[in-house]
Amino acid sequence: MNILWIIVIGFVVGLLARLLMPGRDPGGFIITIVLGIAGSFVATYIGQHFGWYGRGQPAGFIGAILGAILILAVYRLFTRR
Repeated sequence: MNILWIIVIGFVVGLLARLLMPGRDPGGFIITIVLGIAGSFVATYIGQHFGWYGRGQPAGFIGAILGAILILAVYRLFTRR
């Protein structure tokens, strides 16, 4: 059940990141989920590195959205034609 919850939250975070960042995206449904999950991991790592989160403490919802926006920006750089 935990994995399903992570996928659902990742999808919501990925959608919000796409809505907040203007422009066309070449990815579809799966890329949106991966983007959200990766954004959460990136936000957790950065937050723990700077001391915003404790060891073993995940990033919050807003942090995950910011991480997903960061991942989306990098994704667009590499997939730009």
